Amino acid sequence: MSRALACRSVPPFLRLRSTVFDDGHWMGRLDHKDWLAPNEVLKIFASIRDAGLITSVFKKACARRDYKPSEALYSLMIDRLAGARRFDDVEELLARARVEKFRFSDEFFYRLIKMYGNVANHPEKAMETLYAMPGYNCWPSTKTFNYVLHMLVCKRQYEVVHEVYASAPRLGVALDTCCFNILVKGLCQFGKFDEAISLLDEMPKQECLPNAKTYSTLMHFLCQKGRVDEAFELFERMRKEEIEADTVVYNILISGLCREGRVAVAFDQFKSMSSEGCHPNSGTYQVLLDGLVASRMFVEAKGLLGMMSAEGLRPSFSSYKLLIDGLCTVDCLDDAHHVLKQMVDHGFVPRMGTWTKLLTSVC
Repeated sequence: MSRALACRSVPPFLRLRSTVFDDGHWMGRLDHKDWLAPNEVLKIFASIRDAGLITSVFKKACARRDYKPSEALYSLMIDRLAGARRFDDVEELLARARVEKFRFSDEFFYRLIKMYGNVANHPEKAMETLYAMPGYNCWPSTKTFNYVLHMLVCKRQYEVVHEVYASAPRLGVALDTCCFNILVKGLCQFGKFDEAISLLDEMPKQECLPNAKTYSTLMHFLCQKGRVDEAFELFERMRKEEIEADTVVYNILISGLCREGRVAVAFDQFKSMSSEGCHPNSGTYQVLLDGLVASRMFVEAKGLLGMMSAEGLRPSFSSYKLLIDGLCTVDCLDDAHHVLKQMVDHGFVPRMGTWTKLLTSVC
Protein backbone atom coordinates (compact mmCIF):
# COMPACT_ATOMS: atom_id res chain seq x y z
CA MET A 1 0.00 0.00 0.00
CA SER A 2 2.82 2.42 0.91
CA ARG A 3 4.65 1.69 -2.35
CA ALA A 4 1.47 2.41 -4.32
CA LEU A 5 1.10 5.75 -2.55
CA ALA A 6 4.72 6.61 -3.25
CA CYS A 7 4.29 5.94 -6.96
CA ARG A 8 1.08 7.93 -7.26
CA SER A 9 1.53 11.08 -9.32
CA VAL A 10 1.59 14.33 -7.33
CA PRO A 11 0.23 17.64 -8.71
CA PRO A 12 2.97 20.14 -9.71
CA PHE A 13 2.13 22.64 -6.98
CA LEU A 14 2.44 19.92 -4.33
CA ARG A 15 5.80 18.82 -5.72
CA LEU A 16 6.94 22.45 -5.46
CA ARG A 17 5.81 22.69 -1.85
CA SER A 18 7.41 19.39 -0.93
CA THR A 19 10.86 20.66 -1.91
CA VAL A 20 12.06 22.99 0.83
CA PHE A 21 14.57 25.70 -0.07
CA ASP A 22 15.63 28.65 2.04
CA ASP A 23 15.25 32.24 0.88
CA GLY A 24 18.93 32.37 -0.04
CA HIS A 25 18.34 29.73 -2.68
CA TRP A 26 15.58 31.72 -4.35
CA MET A 27 17.51 34.99 -4.17
CA GLY A 28 20.49 33.23 -5.73
CA ARG A 29 18.37 32.37 -8.77
CA LEU A 30 18.49 36.05 -9.68
CA ASP A 31 22.31 35.84 -9.95
CA HIS A 32 22.12 33.30 -12.75
CA LYS A 33 23.24 34.61 -16.11
CA ASP A 34 20.62 32.55 -17.92
CA TRP A 35 17.59 34.37 -19.19
CA LEU A 36 14.74 34.41 -16.64
CA ALA A 37 11.20 33.99 -17.93
CA PRO A 38 8.52 36.20 -16.28
CA ASN A 39 6.84 33.12 -14.76
CA GLU A 40 10.18 32.07 -13.24
CA VAL A 41 10.48 35.45 -11.53
CA LEU A 42 6.92 35.15 -10.18
CA LYS A 43 7.84 31.71 -8.82
CA ILE A 44 10.86 33.19 -7.01
CA PHE A 45 8.79 35.90 -5.31
CA ALA A 46 6.01 33.46 -4.43
CA SER A 47 8.54 31.14 -2.79
CA ILE A 48 10.34 33.69 -0.60
CA ARG A 49 9.17 33.15 2.96
CA ASP A 50 10.38 36.34 4.61
CA ALA A 51 8.18 39.19 3.32
CA GLY A 52 10.78 41.64 4.66
CA LEU A 53 13.11 40.59 1.83
CA ILE A 54 10.66 41.30 -0.98
CA THR A 55 11.63 44.92 -1.69
CA SER A 56 15.38 44.16 -1.74
CA VAL A 57 14.83 41.13 -3.97
CA PHE A 58 12.69 43.30 -6.25
CA LYS A 59 15.53 45.80 -6.64
CA LYS A 60 17.86 42.92 -7.48
CA ALA A 61 15.44 41.60 -10.13
CA CYS A 62 15.03 45.06 -11.68
CA ALA A 63 18.83 45.37 -11.96
CA ARG A 64 18.85 42.55 -14.49
CA ARG A 65 18.87 43.67 -18.10
CA ASP A 66 16.58 40.89 -19.21
CA TYR A 67 13.69 41.69 -16.88
CA LYS A 68 11.12 44.40 -16.51
CA PRO A 69 8.50 44.20 -13.73
CA SER A 70 4.95 43.31 -14.68
CA GLU A 71 1.63 44.15 -13.10
CA ALA A 72 1.37 40.49 -12.08
CA LEU A 73 4.60 40.83 -10.09
CA TYR A 74 3.48 44.06 -8.42
CA SER A 75 0.19 42.40 -7.48
CA LEU A 76 1.98 39.38 -6.05
CA MET A 77 4.40 41.50 -4.02
CA ILE A 78 1.67 43.76 -2.64
CA ASP A 79 -0.45 40.75 -1.64
CA ARG A 80 2.53 39.25 0.20
CA LEU A 81 3.44 42.53 1.89
CA ALA A 82 -0.15 43.26 2.88
CA GLY A 83 -0.44 39.79 4.39
CA ALA A 84 2.63 40.59 6.49
CA ARG A 85 1.20 44.07 7.26
CA ARG A 86 4.26 45.76 5.77
CA PHE A 87 2.34 48.70 4.35
CA ASP A 88 5.37 51.02 4.30
CA ASP A 89 7.00 48.61 1.86
CA VAL A 90 3.87 48.76 -0.29
CA GLU A 91 4.21 52.54 -0.40
CA GLU A 92 7.87 52.21 -1.41
CA LEU A 93 6.96 49.94 -4.33
CA LEU A 94 4.20 52.29 -5.51
CA ALA A 95 6.51 55.31 -5.29
CA ARG A 96 9.05 53.52 -7.48
CA ALA A 97 6.37 52.55 -10.00
CA ARG A 98 5.20 56.15 -10.22
CA VAL A 99 8.74 57.46 -10.83
CA GLU A 100 9.22 54.87 -13.56
CA LYS A 101 5.80 55.80 -15.00
CA PHE A 102 4.55 52.23 -14.73
CA ARG A 103 0.98 51.96 -15.98
CA PHE A 104 -1.38 49.89 -13.86
CA SER A 105 -4.87 48.72 -14.75
CA ASP A 106 -8.04 49.76 -12.94
CA GLU A 107 -8.35 46.20 -11.61
CA PHE A 108 -4.93 46.55 -9.92
CA PHE A 109 -6.05 49.71 -8.13
CA TYR A 110 -9.38 48.12 -7.23
CA ARG A 111 -7.53 45.33 -5.41
CA LEU A 112 -5.10 47.80 -3.85
CA ILE A 113 -7.92 49.96 -2.52
CA LYS A 114 -9.65 46.88 -1.10
CA MET A 115 -6.38 46.00 0.63
CA TYR A 116 -6.21 49.43 2.27
CA GLY A 117 -9.87 49.28 3.26
CA ASN A 118 -10.14 45.69 4.48
CA VAL A 119 -6.65 44.51 5.47
CA ALA A 120 -5.00 47.75 6.58
CA ASN A 121 -8.25 49.28 7.89
CA HIS A 122 -7.03 52.57 6.48
CA PRO A 123 -9.93 54.22 4.59
CA GLU A 124 -8.02 57.51 4.25
CA LYS A 125 -5.29 55.70 2.32
CA ALA A 126 -7.92 54.07 0.12
CA MET A 127 -9.24 57.54 -0.72
CA GLU A 128 -5.75 58.84 -1.44
CA THR A 129 -5.16 55.91 -3.78
CA LEU A 130 -8.36 56.65 -5.66
CA TYR A 131 -7.33 60.29 -6.11
CA ALA A 132 -3.79 59.25 -7.15
CA MET A 133 -4.89 56.94 -9.95
CA PRO A 134 -4.65 59.56 -12.77
CA GLY A 135 -1.00 60.07 -11.77
CA TYR A 136 -0.39 56.49 -12.92
CA ASN A 137 -2.21 57.16 -16.22
CA CYS A 138 -5.21 55.18 -15.02
CA TRP A 139 -8.69 56.59 -14.54
CA PRO A 140 -10.96 54.88 -12.01
CA SER A 141 -13.91 52.88 -13.22
CA THR A 142 -17.36 53.35 -11.74
CA LYS A 143 -16.86 50.01 -9.97
CA THR A 144 -13.70 51.21 -8.19
CA PHE A 145 -15.26 54.58 -7.35
CA ASN A 146 -18.37 52.96 -5.92
CA TYR A 147 -16.29 50.58 -3.85
CA VAL A 148 -14.63 53.53 -2.08
CA LEU A 149 -18.03 55.12 -1.42
CA HIS A 150 -19.41 51.83 -0.10
CA MET A 151 -16.37 51.28 2.12
CA LEU A 152 -16.71 54.76 3.65
CA VAL A 153 -20.43 54.25 4.33
CA CYS A 154 -19.77 50.84 5.93
CA LYS A 155 -17.10 52.41 8.15
CA ARG A 156 -19.48 55.30 8.89
CA GLN A 157 -17.07 57.91 7.54
CA TYR A 158 -20.02 60.09 6.54
CA GLU A 159 -18.12 63.38 6.67
CA VAL A 160 -15.93 62.44 3.69
CA VAL A 161 -18.49 60.56 1.59
CA HIS A 162 -19.67 63.78 -0.06
CA GLU A 163 -16.06 64.77 -0.75
CA VAL A 164 -15.52 61.54 -2.71
CA TYR A 165 -18.87 61.94 -4.49
CA ALA A 166 -17.93 65.48 -5.54
CA SER A 167 -14.62 64.25 -6.98
CA ALA A 168 -16.37 62.19 -9.69
CA PRO A 169 -16.14 64.83 -12.47
CA ARG A 170 -12.39 65.44 -12.10
CA LEU A 171 -11.77 61.68 -11.90
CA GLY A 172 -13.81 61.15 -15.06
CA VAL A 173 -16.26 58.81 -13.33
CA ALA A 174 -19.73 58.33 -14.79
CA LEU A 175 -22.13 58.09 -11.85
CA ASP A 176 -24.68 55.30 -11.89
CA THR A 177 -27.71 54.25 -9.86
CA CYS A 178 -25.56 52.04 -7.61
CA CYS A 179 -23.55 55.12 -6.62
CA PHE A 180 -26.68 57.00 -5.56
CA ASN A 181 -28.01 53.97 -3.69
CA ILE A 182 -24.82 53.98 -1.62
CA LEU A 183 -25.27 57.68 -0.90
CA VAL A 184 -28.91 57.15 0.08
CA LYS A 185 -27.88 54.45 2.55
CA GLY A 186 -25.16 56.64 4.03
CA LEU A 187 -27.44 59.64 4.48
CA CYS A 188 -30.15 57.50 6.07
CA GLN A 189 -27.67 55.95 8.48
CA PHE A 190 -26.53 59.46 9.35
CA GLY A 191 -30.15 60.43 10.04
CA LYS A 192 -30.39 62.88 7.12
CA PHE A 193 -33.62 61.57 5.61
CA ASP A 194 -34.59 64.76 3.79
CA GLU A 195 -31.22 64.91 2.02
CA ALA A 196 -31.53 61.22 1.13
CA ILE A 197 -35.00 61.68 -0.33
CA SER A 198 -33.83 64.74 -2.27
CA LEU A 199 -31.44 62.47 -4.20
CA LEU A 200 -34.51 61.05 -5.96
CA ASP A 201 -34.73 64.42 -7.75
CA GLU A 202 -30.96 64.72 -8.23
CA MET A 203 -30.57 61.35 -9.95
CA PRO A 204 -32.32 62.25 -13.24
CA LYS A 205 -30.08 65.33 -13.49
CA GLN A 206 -27.11 62.94 -13.52
CA GLU A 207 -28.83 60.76 -16.14
CA CYS A 208 -29.62 58.08 -13.55
CA LEU A 209 -32.96 56.67 -12.51
CA PRO A 210 -33.88 55.31 -9.07
CA ASN A 211 -34.75 51.64 -8.85
CA ALA A 212 -36.46 49.35 -6.34
CA LYS A 213 -33.27 49.21 -4.29
CA THR A 214 -33.21 53.01 -3.97
CA TYR A 215 -36.75 53.10 -2.66
CA SER A 216 -36.46 50.02 -0.43
CA THR A 217 -33.42 51.54 1.31
CA LEU A 218 -35.33 54.74 2.06
CA MET A 219 -38.41 52.81 3.21
CA HIS A 220 -36.34 50.56 5.47
CA PHE A 221 -34.82 53.42 7.43
CA LEU A 222 -38.09 55.36 7.59
CA CYS A 223 -39.92 52.33 8.99
CA GLN A 224 -37.12 51.78 11.49
CA LYS A 225 -37.77 55.29 12.79
CA GLY A 226 -41.53 54.73 12.94
CA ARG A 227 -42.23 56.92 9.90
CA VAL A 228 -44.30 54.25 8.14
CA ASP A 229 -46.74 56.68 6.53
CA GLU A 230 -43.84 58.48 4.85
CA ALA A 231 -42.59 55.13 3.60
CA PHE A 232 -46.00 54.53 2.01
CA GLU A 233 -45.82 57.96 0.37
CA LEU A 234 -42.59 56.83 -1.27
CA PHE A 235 -44.32 53.58 -2.25
CA GLU A 236 -46.99 55.57 -4.09
CA ARG A 237 -44.34 57.74 -5.74
CA MET A 238 -42.55 54.59 -6.82
CA ARG A 239 -45.70 53.23 -8.46
CA LYS A 240 -46.34 56.51 -10.26
CA GLU A 241 -42.84 56.30 -11.70
CA GLU A 242 -43.73 52.78 -12.89
CA ILE A 243 -40.99 51.13 -10.85
CA GLU A 244 -42.07 47.62 -9.93
CA ALA A 245 -42.01 46.89 -6.22
CA ASP A 246 -40.19 43.68 -5.34
CA THR A 247 -40.66 41.35 -2.38
CA VAL A 248 -38.10 43.30 -0.36
CA VAL A 249 -40.22 46.46 -0.62
CA TYR A 250 -43.37 44.67 0.51
CA ASN A 251 -41.54 42.94 3.37
CA ILE A 252 -40.27 46.29 4.64
CA LEU A 253 -43.73 47.87 4.54
CA ILE A 254 -45.44 44.86 6.14
CA SER A 255 -42.78 44.72 8.86
CA GLY A 256 -43.17 48.45 9.54
CA LEU A 257 -46.95 48.13 9.85
CA CYS A 258 -46.67 45.12 12.17
CA ARG A 259 -44.16 46.96 14.35
CA GLU A 260 -46.74 49.72 14.82
CA GLY A 261 -49.49 47.21 15.60
CA ARG A 262 -51.32 47.88 12.33
CA VAL A 263 -51.51 44.18 11.55
CA ALA A 264 -54.87 44.27 9.72
CA VAL A 265 -53.44 46.80 7.24
CA ALA A 266 -50.31 44.67 6.94
CA PHE A 267 -52.47 41.63 6.16
CA ASP A 268 -54.28 43.57 3.42
CA GLN A 269 -50.91 44.59 2.00
CA PHE A 270 -49.87 40.96 2.05
CA LYS A 271 -52.98 39.90 0.12
CA SER A 272 -52.41 42.63 -2.50
CA MET A 273 -48.90 41.40 -3.31
CA SER A 274 -49.87 38.58 -5.65
CA SER A 275 -52.30 40.78 -7.58
CA GLU A 276 -49.36 43.13 -8.19
CA GLY A 277 -47.32 40.26 -9.60
CA CYS A 278 -45.07 39.99 -6.55
CA HIS A 279 -44.98 36.75 -4.60
CA PRO A 280 -44.30 36.58 -0.85
CA ASN A 281 -41.29 34.67 0.42
CA SER A 282 -40.50 33.07 3.78
CA GLY A 283 -39.53 36.47 5.20
CA THR A 284 -42.93 37.92 4.27
CA TYR A 285 -44.82 35.12 5.96
CA GLN A 286 -42.60 35.15 9.03
CA VAL A 287 -42.88 38.87 9.78
CA LEU A 288 -46.66 38.80 9.26
CA LEU A 289 -47.04 35.66 11.38
CA ASP A 290 -45.09 37.26 14.20
CA GLY A 291 -47.25 40.38 13.90
CA LEU A 292 -50.49 38.39 14.06
CA VAL A 293 -49.31 36.48 17.10
CA ALA A 294 -48.13 39.66 18.84
CA SER A 295 -51.57 41.21 18.18
CA ARG A 296 -53.30 38.09 19.58
CA MET A 297 -54.90 37.33 16.20
CA PHE A 298 -54.28 33.62 16.75
CA VAL A 299 -56.92 32.20 14.43
CA GLU A 300 -55.66 34.33 11.55
CA ALA A 301 -52.11 33.29 12.42
CA LYS A 302 -53.12 29.60 12.22
CA GLY A 303 -54.61 30.26 8.78
CA LEU A 304 -51.39 31.90 7.66
CA LEU A 305 -49.50 28.90 9.01
CA GLY A 306 -51.53 26.67 6.69
CA MET A 307 -50.68 28.92 3.75
CA MET A 308 -46.99 28.64 4.61
CA SER A 309 -47.19 24.84 4.68
CA ALA A 310 -48.95 24.83 1.32
CA GLU A 311 -46.05 26.88 -0.09
CA GLY A 312 -43.50 24.48 1.44
CA LEU A 313 -42.26 27.09 3.90
CA ARG A 314 -41.45 26.52 7.57
CA PRO A 315 -42.08 29.01 10.39
CA SER A 316 -39.54 29.54 13.15
CA PHE A 317 -39.56 27.58 16.41
CA SER A 318 -40.45 30.75 18.29
CA SER A 319 -43.51 31.36 16.09
CA TYR A 320 -44.82 27.85 16.71
CA LYS A 321 -44.32 28.20 20.46
CA LEU A 322 -46.01 31.60 20.73
CA LEU A 323 -48.91 30.51 18.50
CA ILE A 324 -49.55 27.37 20.56
CA ASP A 325 -49.43 29.44 23.77
CA GLY A 326 -51.86 31.95 22.28
CA LEU A 327 -54.33 29.34 21.02
CA CYS A 328 -54.32 27.72 24.45
CA THR A 329 -54.99 31.09 26.05
CA VAL A 330 -58.17 31.60 23.97
CA ASP A 331 -59.24 27.95 24.50
CA CYS A 332 -58.71 26.90 20.88
CA LEU A 333 -57.23 23.59 22.00
CA ASP A 334 -57.99 21.61 18.83
CA ASP A 335 -56.19 24.26 16.81
CA ALA A 336 -53.30 24.22 19.27
CA HIS A 337 -52.97 20.43 18.92
CA HIS A 338 -53.04 20.76 15.13
CA VAL A 339 -50.23 23.37 15.23
CA LEU A 340 -48.27 21.14 17.61
CA LYS A 341 -48.48 18.21 15.18
CA GLN A 342 -47.36 20.46 12.32
CA MET A 343 -44.49 21.70 14.48
CA VAL A 344 -43.28 18.14 15.08
CA ASP A 345 -43.73 17.22 11.40
CA HIS A 346 -41.39 20.07 10.53
CA GLY A 347 -38.69 18.63 12.74
CA PHE A 348 -39.06 20.86 15.81
CA VAL A 349 -39.03 19.34 19.30
CA PRO A 350 -41.47 21.11 21.65
CA ARG A 351 -39.94 22.11 24.97
CA MET A 352 -41.32 21.50 28.43
CA GLY A 353 -43.02 24.91 28.56
CA THR A 354 -45.14 24.10 25.48
CA TRP A 355 -46.22 20.71 26.87
CA THR A 356 -47.02 22.30 30.23
CA LYS A 357 -49.20 24.96 28.57
CA LEU A 358 -51.14 22.33 26.62
CA LEU A 359 -51.66 20.07 29.61
CA THR A 360 -52.77 22.85 31.96
CA SER A 361 -55.20 24.13 29.30
CA VAL A 362 -56.77 20.68 28.94
CA CYS A 363 -57.12 20.29 32.69
